[in-house]
Amino acid sequence: MAHVTVAVLGAGTMGAGMVTSLRRAGLPVRVWNRDPAKAQALTGTGAQAAATPAEAADGADVVLTMLLDADAVVDVVTQASPAAGTTWLQCSTVGVEGADRTVATARDLDLVLVDCPVLGTKEPAANGALTLLASGPEEARERLAPVFDALGSKTVWLGEAGAGSRLKMACNSWLFMLTTGTAQAVALTRGLGLDPQRFLDAIAGGPVDSPYAHVKGGLMIAGDYPPSFALGGAAKDARLIRAALQGAGVSDRLTAAVLATMEAAAERVGDPAAVDMAAVLEGLTGSGD
Repeated sequence: MAHVTVAVLGAGTMGAGMVTSLRRAGLPVRVWNRDPAKAQALTGTGAQAAATPAEAADGADVVLTMLLDADAVVDVVTQASPAAGTTWLQCSTVGVEGADRTVATARDLDLVLVDCPVLGTKEPAANGALTLLASGPEEARERLAPVFDALGSKTVWLGEAGAGSRLKMACNSWLFMLTTGTAQAVALTRGLGLDPQRFLDAIAGGPVDSPYAHVKGGLMIAGDYPPSFALGGAAKDARLIRAALQGAGVSDRLTAAVLATMEAAAERVGDPAAVDMAAVLEGLTGSGD
């Protein structure tokens, strides 16, 4: 299985990085994207651009989906209609209800589903340094080993398909708290008449330090938000987290505040898909509501 053929459906920021990592490892890759230019742009890696999801999936050992949401995932994999028994590596963030829908879709199409959202953004995807939250049948591990070796630095296996998407909700809830907490500290430091870099200097090397806070905080201080994890996608995920909290009987008040801040920022930046979620800082400027 060292040369397992992978069909990648979705060549946005994350999908493109994953194609690059798979090709670096020498795996044959076919790639499809709704905008054909994005798939075509990856042919320089040695990947083959496919005109349709079905063309990409035809004869592939593994079909990997990295798309916006559950609606797109179910629609595209249904169009692809991989051969019965094909391993479906579902890496999109789809939430709890969306994961249940993918389980049902895999059953309908007779696919071996591995629900595997990832932790990491643009750079880790391109460098093969993602964390993979894998859940699915034991029998899929051997087939996916070369794929996981190419994509990630760490794989956490979690049991039955759907557990990966559930853990992704908890991980992203923490990530968004860290991002918005950094934004609030930057905004408050600046509002109190201090250089916000002093906040990052103060936490550096201490027990509450985080490399992530320095990365996102640096963007916030500069007011420059090249997208690594787009604000629009983060807001979509925050809505999924809120639904997960409600379904689990856990208060959603913290995520509700995060989502409101993201939405306020989106109104101010114009196109939330064109800026990194570090732009959540913009949701804390102006009025104090």
